[in-house]
Amino acid sequence: MVDDDSGAETAPDAATDTDATTDTAASSGALPATGDATEVADRFPRDDDPLAEAVEAALSDRSGVVAVGVPIRLLPSILAARERSSGPPWRVACRPGVVDALSRALVLGTAVAEAAETDAIRVRAGRALDHGTGGTLFASPDRVDAVVGPPGDRTLATTVADDDSGAASATGARETFDGTAVAETRFDAATAASVGMPSRRRLVAAAREILDDRFADDVAAVLKSIAPGEFGRTGEPSDRTLLVALAARHDHLFRDLRRWVGTKGVGIAPAQEFTRDRRALVERELIESIKVPMGPGRPMLRLRAVDDALLRARPEEVPSVLKGRFGLPTDADGRLRHEASREGRRPVWERRRW
Repeated sequence: MVDDDSGAETAPDAATDTDATTDTAASSGALPATGDATEVADRFPRDDDPLAEAVEAALSDRSGVVAVGVPIRLLPSILAARERSSGPPWRVACRPGVVDALSRALVLGTAVAEAAETDAIRVRAGRALDHGTGGTLFASPDRVDAVVGPPGDRTLATTVADDDSGAASATGARETFDGTAVAETRFDAATAASVGMPSRRRLVAAAREILDDRFADDVAAVLKSIAPGEFGRTGEPSDRTLLVALAARHDHLFRDLRRWVGTKGVGIAPAQEFTRDRRALVERELIESIKVPMGPGRPMLRLRAVDDALLRARPEEVPSVLKGRFGLPTDADGRLRHEASREGRRPVWERRRW
């Protein structure tokens, strides 16, 4: 991961603190709006994020939350806080392009879809804001938190209705009421949207039905263990690479994998897009594609792991195996250099399944 969301095919998100002219300005209204950013990155720039940690702490155990101007960077914090809270669904209006980006973010997209499917949250796509209209707000009946500050130094400004002193309490109550009203108005003006990813339960259930239990368990374990911003759609290894590698650990037919990802209600990505990822894994000597004659027509391709590390790894270790192999030098044709691929590795016939 890098600090500028590199590798993403999308426009920069203000929450990455790299663009002071985006339409998703800080809630002080000090930043101008461009109105032309239609997408956001499907990766996250850092492991430690003080703002994300502050948002999660501020939202935990609250009820009736209305969140507006939410960047993709803060969605994991909202989901984590919602799991520790009760009450009616939280209303979440994301910044322009965020909901669309979730359709290409396997880890985070399936988590948001799960929360929406269980009515823990209700997601909408917010509109681009005019100058001075505010940015990211988290409101509930007795408290409002606003994201403020310059790029690179975002923080939360909190207003609570029930201060200790009478005058402060009156002021706090008024500001809280105003902030909540603004948040509700902006949420109501946002567009209802569905996440273009299946919920994790539907995804794993379809994997169990079309492939097998072992593969489904691997998918569930990997989605639970990796960070939201890893294995997006644009870098290498991608989310599709990860799924092909998991299928190869269990010798599945490539056709069946693609049938799973194209199943109605699952729809992770177009099935034809997985061919490039299969070839990338073969070129890096992690898997092989074996032609299997199965009646009339073209032979089927069976995916098989040939790398001992991939074969023996626990499911949650597979992402690290892929990152390590994709980080090795390759020749011009994309294949691993011979010395990088062979040194210290055992021949495939000596491997043993765990």
